[in-house]
Amino acid sequence: MDIKDKKAAFLFPGQGAQYRGMGLDFYEKLETVKKLFSLCSDIMGMDMKTSLETADDETLKRTDVSQSTITLVNLAAASFLDERGVRPAAAAGFSLGEYAALAAAGVVSAEDCFHLVKERGKAMQCAADDVGHGADAPGMAAVIGLSPEKIAELLAEWKIGDLFAANINSKKQTVVAGSASALTRAEPLFKAAGARRCIRLAVAGPFHSPLMNGAVEHFKPCLEKTVFSDPRIPLYSNVTGDLITSGAEAKRLALRQIVSPVQWVAEERALIESGGFDVALETGPGAVLAGLWRDMESSILCLAAGTIQAIEA
Repeated sequence: MDIKDKKAAFLFPGQGAQYRGMGLDFYEKLETVKKLFSLCSDIMGMDMKTSLETADDETLKRTDVSQSTITLVNLAAASFLDERGVRPAAAAGFSLGEYAALAAAGVVSAEDCFHLVKERGKAMQCAADDVGHGADAPGMAAVIGLSPEKIAELLAEWKIGDLFAANINSKKQTVVAGSASALTRAEPLFKAAGARRCIRLAVAGPFHSPLMNGAVEHFKPCLEKTVFSDPRIPLYSNVTGDLITSGAEAKRLALRQIVSPVQWVAEERALIESGGFDVALETGPGAVLAGLWRDMESSILCLAAGTIQAIEA
């Protein structure tokens, strides 16, 4: 498939997709990507290339680190695609990935995008640390093999405190967020109820749940002073699962997104029903979103586009 001849929806991944060395192939190839790395390094106060070369898994997992590194690689992948003549006909991002989507849709500049994810990452890491540390650290787990409706029914029945449905990923996968004790208690219960697997995710907090309420007030001042323009292309929301119609709406939803479940199934459905593109590209590290897309059983392909090798293939 020659993607230059196709209308492409860019889907940007979020936390959990990170790995050491991601994005460095783009850095070595393009001057525009080097400039993105330099801009992000200046804003973060650290050398992003060195960080991606040397950081261990635990460091990369910290939300105050992963938010900037993943966003940088998402935008680097989009820049490489742009250099190859592939530009987004629509954009959506999973959780953190929504910030790269905001930049791709012209709602915020790349510079403002990096400032936002820096402050969002700090706010969310502080909120996560307030819930627990070390062995008691909160987190998230993917429950595979049960429908979102069944997960909601079980959570209502069990009434486990500090446990919430956070990411509605597919008709057979939901991510729950909670305290360490709540996750430990729930995992065998999910398996007894028919889940095939429960997988702890490589994230450092109970994102998209009420446990992140402390991050909202911390992040709000940075968000309020940032200019949000109206989207130049169709842009979809994690909170509503539908189109974002204005910059003002995008700003309101960005604050709600911190504590609201990611409605990814609804977002994928809205994208597919729009009929505005021929192929979806996972524009950033990993292939998680391509896997979730297959669960929609759409005739439209979703292809990994997070490395030069994947894009050239």
